Amino acid sequence: MKKFFLQDPKLLTYGFLIVFFASYGQTFFISLFNVEIKSHYKLTNGQFGLIYSLATTLSSLILISFAKLIDFIDLRIYSLIISIGMSLGCLGVFYFYDNIFYLIFIIFLLRFFGQGAMSHAGETTMARYFGNNRGKAISVATLGGMLGVMFLPLVVIKLFDFFNLNQLWLLASISILMFLPIILFILKNQKQRHSNFKLLASKDSLNKRWRTRDILFDKKFFIYLPLSIAAPFISTGLFFHQIVIFQHKEWTMNMLGTGYIFLGFFSIIGLIVGGPLIDKLNTRKTVITVLFPLFISVFILLFFKSLFFQILYMSMLGLNLGISAPFLGALWAELYGVESLGTVKALLHAGGVLASALSPFIFGYLFDWGFSVVAISLLSIFIIVFSTFLPIFKKI
Repeated sequence: MKKFFLQDPKLLTYGFLIVFFASYGQTFFISLFNVEIKSHYKLTNGQFGLIYSLATTLSSLILISFAKLIDFIDLRIYSLIISIGMSLGCLGVFYFYDNIFYLIFIIFLLRFFGQGAMSHAGETTMARYFGNNRGKAISVATLGGMLGVMFLPLVVIKLFDFFNLNQLWLLASISILMFLPIILFILKNQKQRHSNFKLLASKDSLNKRWRTRDILFDKKFFIYLPLSIAAPFISTGLFFHQIVIFQHKEWTMNMLGTGYIFLGFFSIIGLIVGGPLIDKLNTRKTVITVLFPLFISVFILLFFKSLFFQILYMSMLGLNLGISAPFLGALWAELYGVESLGTVKALLHAGGVLASALSPFIFGYLFDWGFSVVAISLLSIFIIVFSTFLPIFKKI
């Protein structure tokens, strides 16, 4: 393990930081301000879910073309663009205009640069440059996001005593700009790093150049795609409407803060276990187990209400977040090689973003129409079962 951390500690730091700052565009963070946003624009759960879905869907469509640029331009330039874009998105919340189209645009920026481009940069870079250690490298990068999940909600809840919504997002924008010089300094040897990678990649017959249309006509892409987008769909819907769910289950906001601690802790456990494990195992055979923690979490949501099960529910959500990152990240590198990994991951991230665009809208209107948490849970269980058994019955 020591040898792995000494392999390229600067690049590991880059992955950690870029995925951490992607947290500002993730649903768990944006949803902390749901009450204020819905109140400001006088929106119902379903209406805000629709706006959120429209903005996220738009970001997923553009991401297909944008994210594959990481295969063709210098990582420093790519990182500069997405970091400034994310900072502008946060700044846009600070200048909160009373216009619904402005809200759609700001959410688009947060989702496109945060959940989309920054997460894509961290995962793709780790999978590309760390070879057989890609599972561990993806775990290190994802740890940045998990620490964001673990601590940012607590920080926001505490800072709400001193700052309003606008000021908190201004702080978020400034924090990205403060770390941007560090991120660029870390990548100062990127040209040499990429040249070494190209030399090694040319010796691997799997590393052919895949075009977007080639991947879309490849059957195995669609066999494993549901495994990659099931968790974004379900977890985004649950996080986005977490306050409504907690009200239905009679769980308090203090319990939500505690739950995030357990979610972050178990996500880190998932990373610690998943990264080294996937580097030793056949990814295609083991990846079908990746949604099992999510299944347990939704099962708990379906039947139980006590404080203990609320903590267990959040813990299993965290375990799924942690273990799925190295498992799924390594899967696609194994299926398509690393030469065109940016193009492959661009499609995957677009699919994940699109999936996460649909659930706030679908879950929101189910709540508006009087359906309970039970309906949401049953729909989620069906998706998990289908996604898990598809690769089993359609072996490639």
